[in-house]
Amino acid sequence: MRLLEKTIAMIEDLDREIMKKARNRVDNLIKPPNSLGKLEDIAVQLAGITKSTQPRVDKKTLIAMAADHGVYEEGVAGYPQEITVIQTLNMAKGLTGVCALGRVSNTKIVPVDIGVKVDFDDDSGIINKKIRYGTNNMTKGPAMTRDEAIRAIEVGIEVTNEEIKKGANLIGTGEMGVTNTTASTAILSVLANIDPAEITGRGAKLCDEGIKRKIKAIKTAIKINNIDPNDPIDVVSKVGGLEIAGMSGIILSAAANNVPVVIDGYISTISALIAFRLQPKAKKYIIPSHASLENGAKKASELLGVEPIINMNLCLGEGSGAVLTFPIIDAACEMINNMPTFEELGMTI
Repeated sequence: MRLLEKTIAMIEDLDREIMKKARNRVDNLIKPPNSLGKLEDIAVQLAGITKSTQPRVDKKTLIAMAADHGVYEEGVAGYPQEITVIQTLNMAKGLTGVCALGRVSNTKIVPVDIGVKVDFDDDSGIINKKIRYGTNNMTKGPAMTRDEAIRAIEVGIEVTNEEIKKGANLIGTGEMGVTNTTASTAILSVLANIDPAEITGRGAKLCDEGIKRKIKAIKTAIKINNIDPNDPIDVVSKVGGLEIAGMSGIILSAAANNVPVVIDGYISTISALIAFRLQPKAKKYIIPSHASLENGAKKASELLGVEPIINMNLCLGEGSGAVLTFPIIDAACEMINNMPTFEELGMTI
């Protein structure tokens, strides 16, 4: 049995009995019922995921998948492709946005080369899981083979499994890859059966003419690749990206190991859609972080059936929204673990 199949089979429903106990505790804390809103829901979800009414998330890890895209050739990016290399290296050095924000919650940042066009030195601090040197240009054929797509998902599973073995009990998804909003929008267009023109955004600094080229590239890729929208592997292999598939693996691994996983914005939500289509139970382990400014983000969240926790006009990517949400999850744990109930204080209301 392949690692992907094994992982999918391991994913269970959340522990409903534990969630019932957690909800009862939350409802009886020294506060009016539901007065802490989503924080209460997060606490109950964490209890169901971890199978404990005293959930802990004190060892946080953000796994960032890095890869390049062949569709860059179509003039659909506002930055040179070399930025993927530069920023992946900077991530390993702790210099990027996600690193700065991650320090607030003492988050470990794990950059993974799953498909960057160049090789990194062994001492770069970047995990080498390269499957190939970027995807093919999806306007001319499939972005990758089916086996490469499966392998990319399995890389995400492998890296996440390893981090969980090291003690990680809260996982975040992140990415680095110039042009990955093009691949993400192509995937969303197929899964939602929606015109790319309705959901295509600027990505990173793309001009008006660039958006036109981006829409054309996505439409061409969908037209020529004969994609089966009911087969998530087919979708991600033909118009997706290696890092997108890799993040799907992160989500599946976290779910299989009963660990909560916080997804970042648009691109991470697309990865979550792939994971959800592979195993619907995986969705229950997902905590959505922020409402991205990217055009297709709202549609992607609606299709997945999640409501992001924060709305701060973010669109950086990297996993920045995920790590920014980590302290909120800490607060949910602090509430359920250390806030007393009326009964514990000998009070009757």
